[in-house]
Amino acid sequence: MEKRGVKIAAQNRKAHHDYFVEDKFEAGIELFGTEVKSIRAGTLNLKDSWCSIKNGEIFVNGMHISPYEKGNIFNRDPVRVRRLLMHRREIAKLHALVQQDGYALVPLSVYFKDARVKVEVGLCKGKKNYDKRDSMAKRDAQREMDRAMKQRR
Repeated sequence: MEKRGVKIAAQNRKAHHDYFVEDKFEAGIELFGTEVKSIRAGTLNLKDSWCSIKNGEIFVNGMHISPYEKGNIFNRDPVRVRRLLMHRREIAKLHALVQQDGYALVPLSVYFKDARVKVEVGLCKGKKNYDKRDSMAKRDAQREMDRAMKQRR
């Protein structure tokens, strides 16, 4: 089989604004055929999605995959709960960490890896408003420095 590499389908930019990402994990996702075709078309939204752990299984909630245009009766509910595929030990480790105060599991991106859909799940800690303002100020300062360096050249 020929290697095709990684192609990012969607990213959750809001997650990096609202959370400190402490660790990242790769997981497969259980999808139907029309959902995969819809993701290939780029109709995926991770904005308000989160992950939950129940009975030793991990699920992603709030991920919106628009119905495939040519899917007719085979289309599923766009925001249905989807199961993520991870090793049992990884799920147990994440479950123990999420039980701690302030930790959440958030999907950071969805991508194709050798024709399979993968989800990057981040172990995140919530930011306070002053943290958000601080990170925005740092980003603006970096942008100003880059602009100044570009003008000097």
